[in-house]
Amino acid sequence: MKIKLVSLAIAGVLTTPSVSAIEVFKDGKNTVAIGGYIDARVINTQGQNEVVNGASRINFDFKRQLKNGWEAMALVEWGVNPVGSSDIVYNNRFESIQDEFLYNRLGYAGLKHDKYGQITIGKQWGAWFDVVYATNYSYVWDGNAAGVYTYNKDDGAVNGTGRGDKTLQYRNSYGDFDFSVQTQLKNSAFYTCDVSDITESQCQANFESGDTAAQQVEFNYTFGGAVTYNVTDKLKLTAGINRGEFELTYGDGTTRSVDDLIYGAGVIWGNIDAPGLYVAANINKNENHDTDNIGRLIKDAIGIETFVSYRFENDFRPFIAYNLFDAGDDYVIQPNFNADPNDVFKRQFAVIGVHYLIDENTQLYVEARKDFGDFESDNKQQQAQMEQSEDDGIAFGFRYVL
Repeated sequence: MKIKLVSLAIAGVLTTPSVSAIEVFKDGKNTVAIGGYIDARVINTQGQNEVVNGASRINFDFKRQLKNGWEAMALVEWGVNPVGSSDIVYNNRFESIQDEFLYNRLGYAGLKHDKYGQITIGKQWGAWFDVVYATNYSYVWDGNAAGVYTYNKDDGAVNGTGRGDKTLQYRNSYGDFDFSVQTQLKNSAFYTCDVSDITESQCQANFESGDTAAQQVEFNYTFGGAVTYNVTDKLKLTAGINRGEFELTYGDGTTRSVDDLIYGAGVIWGNIDAPGLYVAANINKNENHDTDNIGRLIKDAIGIETFVSYRFENDFRPFIAYNLFDAGDDYVIQPNFNADPNDVFKRQFAVIGVHYLIDENTQLYVEARKDFGDFESDNKQQQAQMEQSEDDGIAFGFRYVL
């Protein structure tokens, strides 16, 4: 058997945008590649300066050629935290509060065929991400209105719109159309509390003691699907839906059955990695799909994201992005016993920045966020908690891609 080391290859990881990888093993049948990046940044926001992790990760991608055109595949990916846990929750709570050096991001296995499509099982990017990924290119502040990182900016594992847990997914293409369908086959329960800075174990203890500000959420199967229409080599249209159902039990014993629903569409022009103009936008309507910044389930909301960039010949890529997540002034499901039913939750901000591509896999960047959100409550202490992670900010960092 002849084995060779290959210096560089490009590996596509399901629906995520193009990801670089180093092919470390290849024979006539098997391929192993290592991918990921290290991203470290300095951020000023919420009255603090801090060095923080930029969602660094490492993955191992395995492929095996089988008979009759079939390919076996598997991928495992861990988040890497090279700088330690952050005191600032400025974007993705799941990434920023990690204490562990390594933590699970993705892990799945499956089969692929050029004609019959691809089926995968495990923790993987949800079909919904196909609809909205294209506005997810601001490195520091992104994805806060597209319904991906749900439950107070977590990783979208619970309802399958982000990196969904226990997901069975099928993908295929017909002509100019790409589609994906999925279900989450799981039985899970977790606890939420209408207070900030609380661990789930403490929240569970509060629930068991009858605290009316605590809830148990039993969230089982979900279903989703998405379609992409490749109109031209530059223009794409996307649409999709994701639905689940969960049982909500409050600390006083009150119960409620709730449908989690999100649906929407997007448009993409260009290629983020290519020279020239890149434009993307998406809109969604969601019901019982996410929480506000202190953990209260949002009855319904509208989400809009836009992203515009231009890569010049000198490899500077300036951009501007806009996020709006509007839940209005009657969004809190009752009973929430510490909630004013007239609280207002409107997440709205713009980001401008410049990415300098020293080469395709080495980047320097600076980004700044201006907040235009509207968060109101008669309880001013509660209002301050709602506003805390929605501040203006500026950050600069370095990204080294494998």
